[in-house]
Amino acid sequence: MSRDRDRPTWELATATGVYRVGLAPGDRDQSDLGPVQLGWDVALGPVPDLPTASGWDTPADVLPLEYAVLGTRQRQTSELIIDQGDGLVGARVAWEPDGELIESGADTTLLLRGLDSTGRIELELRIAASRDHDVVAKRVTITNVGRRRITLSRAFAPAWDLPMPEPAELGFLAGDWSAEFTPHRVTLPAGTFTIGSRQGVTSASYSPVISIGGSGPAYGIALAWSGSWRLAAEAVPLSGRIRIAAGVDDESCVITLDPGEAYTTPDILGIRAPEGIEGLPCRWHDYQRAVLSRDTGLAHRPIVYNSWYATEFAVEQDHQLALADVAAEIGAEVFVVDDGWFAGRTSDRSGLGDWTPDPVKFPAGLGPLISDVTERGLRFGLWVEPESVNPDSDLYRLHPEWVYRAGDRPLITVRNQYLLDFGRPEVVAWAERMLRTVLADHRISYLKWDLNRPVSDGGRPGDDHGRQWSVQHVEGYHRVLRMLRREFGHVTVEACSSGGGRIDAAVLALTDVVWTSDETGPRDRLAIQHGFLSAYGPHLMSSWVTDEADRRDRTPASFEFRFLVAMAGVLGVGSDLLRWGSDRRARAAELITLYRDLRPVIHTGRVEQHGTPADPVYAVEYGTADRTVILVYGRPGRPDRPVITPRTLQAGRSYRLGDGRSITADSPIEVPFALADDADVLILE
Repeated sequence: MSRDRDRPTWELATATGVYRVGLAPGDRDQSDLGPVQLGWDVALGPVPDLPTASGWDTPADVLPLEYAVLGTRQRQTSELIIDQGDGLVGARVAWEPDGELIESGADTTLLLRGLDSTGRIELELRIAASRDHDVVAKRVTITNVGRRRITLSRAFAPAWDLPMPEPAELGFLAGDWSAEFTPHRVTLPAGTFTIGSRQGVTSASYSPVISIGGSGPAYGIALAWSGSWRLAAEAVPLSGRIRIAAGVDDESCVITLDPGEAYTTPDILGIRAPEGIEGLPCRWHDYQRAVLSRDTGLAHRPIVYNSWYATEFAVEQDHQLALADVAAEIGAEVFVVDDGWFAGRTSDRSGLGDWTPDPVKFPAGLGPLISDVTERGLRFGLWVEPESVNPDSDLYRLHPEWVYRAGDRPLITVRNQYLLDFGRPEVVAWAERMLRTVLADHRISYLKWDLNRPVSDGGRPGDDHGRQWSVQHVEGYHRVLRMLRREFGHVTVEACSSGGGRIDAAVLALTDVVWTSDETGPRDRLAIQHGFLSAYGPHLMSSWVTDEADRRDRTPASFEFRFLVAMAGVLGVGSDLLRWGSDRRARAAELITLYRDLRPVIHTGRVEQHGTPADPVYAVEYGTADRTVILVYGRPGRPDRPVITPRTLQAGRSYRLGDGRSITADSPIEVPFALADDADVLILE
């Protein structure tokens, strides 16, 4: 900590810069403005002067506050809105001048504490950084230290108040089921731009991440939250700044704090790329690998065969084993039995909630199938959907009160199912017991956790805390995931929500891979993966080879093209293998062998994207210190010998292509399209 003109300041180093925080100087009228953002720079200079108020502004309305509270500022929006009862709305927080700076190895954490003028509300602001990566994480804990109940109609995480030439350029990812993660850009000269979800999950509509760029440095902001959320970008006219705030959705959620209770916001993550927008993806990927992932090895990113497309609900033991025979033959590492293995599950109308092996399909339980699969050198996995229940199930008949309902309103089914209220401790305890029973056979080492419907009529009428259902549900979901990580560390967990409906930094910290989309048509999937890789790493991106047709882009694609799309992340196969002839199986085995060789580079290398999937030629490049891999995709009518210039090669070093050509950094490479007419792999080492 240092002091400049009686203003304490703190510096938190990241891999390529320093994030600085200071306390605003007070005056006789307003001495409680709190911590402000003093900049995030590569090279430190003097502490900048803070902006001064003029006209209708108060100091609180122009300062880049870390955390704004209604009652302190009037012009701009605030991250925290408190109702203290008796008509007292908002708070005036006095912040302690001496923050606590905690150093631990490469990590630095700053804690700043404040107390409302009534003495009833405490705030603790936590800002964490590390010299090992370029992400700064922030959150706030709000504690009711008074004697009466308070409610929080908005309780966002700390904001990011960023310098930005006008107008600001915002990048975000939006879409729908089977068309997730489509990149969009919007210009915001003034006003507020907002995205979010009210569905109880992160949603396929928007991803909780945004980029802000202009002519100078670019910034990326992400919210680590797996339920309903909202992100808002506010550009104040003529200010030269943009403020990004995010947190639990403030339309569908109200948080109630009784005396002694506290609420901690989700983490909000920020990165800075001095070189511009193109530098953001690699910084997100580095953070996800180094901090969120439990390891960067292959144990929890195996090559999966999943039986859904081959069987759907018609799961039979002998048929599954026949599929496993071919899966082992082509080189899969895990065999996953998808939906249809549990009691009464013959369609999507029955069985959800009754997580015991179907006695008709598996009269001796799953044990014999597990033995047969593992004897073939494959791991064994299962699909589950713990949060959902069919009306036609023993669980619902026993506990109809466990589903979300709003008084006497008729219950709403989606995909013929209800959603269990994970805000009820007894429901979460049931889910933990159920999963412990399912995983009692430790040969089950892969779990695909799905969720195929939104929360409807969320809440708990009659419960004073029922309007914070969206917080409680996520906390219950995270609790069960933590139990799996703690008690079943050998189990790989794949997060899925009807495709890419629940992908965020909080999920990434508690699972191993994510199912990016239910769309497995190769060209549509390539477009989805293009957007995904702008914010999330390839080591997380579960992708399958199937025989499914594209829903949107009907341009024909070769078998090799399908494989190269799936090889861009964590390779899986979902085709009906018994319909493949011997030639196709042999070709699949060759391509899987190639992927095994390339996998360490694809999972850990720096990602560079050349063009877009709509271009005649598109490529995804992965580079490590020793090797570069470029996956190339073509369209009909593409140039005969297109040229790609690698971006991850080290200057001054010579590389050799597989065909013997010698390449140096900045050398263009002609792509021969030797693997297939529409796909190829370039390997430089």
